[in-house]
Amino acid sequence: MTPSAGGDGPIVLAGPTGVGKTTVARALAADRGRFVFSVSATTRRPRPGERDGADYEFVSREQFERMVDAGEFAEWARVHDRMYGTPLRNLAGGDGRRVLLDIDVQGAAQVRGNVPSAVFVFLLPPSLGTLLARLSGRGTEPRDEVARRLRVARDELARVPEFDYVLVNDDLDATVAAVRAIARGDAGAAGSLRAARGTAESLCRGIATLLARDLDILSE
Repeated sequence: MTPSAGGDGPIVLAGPTGVGKTTVARALAADRGRFVFSVSATTRRPRPGERDGADYEFVSREQFERMVDAGEFAEWARVHDRMYGTPLRNLAGGDGRRVLLDIDVQGAAQVRGNVPSAVFVFLLPPSLGTLLARLSGRGTEPRDEVARRLRVARDELARVPEFDYVLVNDDLDATVAAVRAIARGDAGAAGSLRAARGTAESLCRGIATLLARDLDILSE
């Protein structure tokens, strides 16, 4: 068991695009007595139906940059012309619930340096075929975009050893149960870390093979 497991630090869910991080986080957050989503700050404008303070904290670019300068973020990133970040104050918890973060691997690395109490969970796809289908939009994305996404996924999978727990997300209920076990501090219920890391290494090798074949599999 990691030192922070079973405590009150935030639980960080990370993994490649399309692995199901948000679905898992939403399933956990449905138990409002035990879990709560961290609300991110952003400089983009609210979309119809979004509420300030509930969906996002909507701030100006100037305010966001002041928060960056003041060290108020656990992690933040610039995406095109917009900025997104997780305010440290939103990770405090204190009401008995565990805070959930659904972020990318790069964001998780920032949180690791800023929030020592955080618990890090990497979610893996059940197979290379599943990952490829999700990254390719079931065959609707251009080949060069799929190749770019695969390279990103390969780089993310290479960072699996940095995580406290690694789960293969092949069954939503089982994955949610495993994260619940991690939150309780029951590391054994999360499954074999060695086996999951072996799966990550196998996926990396598969991606390397696909890229070397110039994604011929997409046209088969």
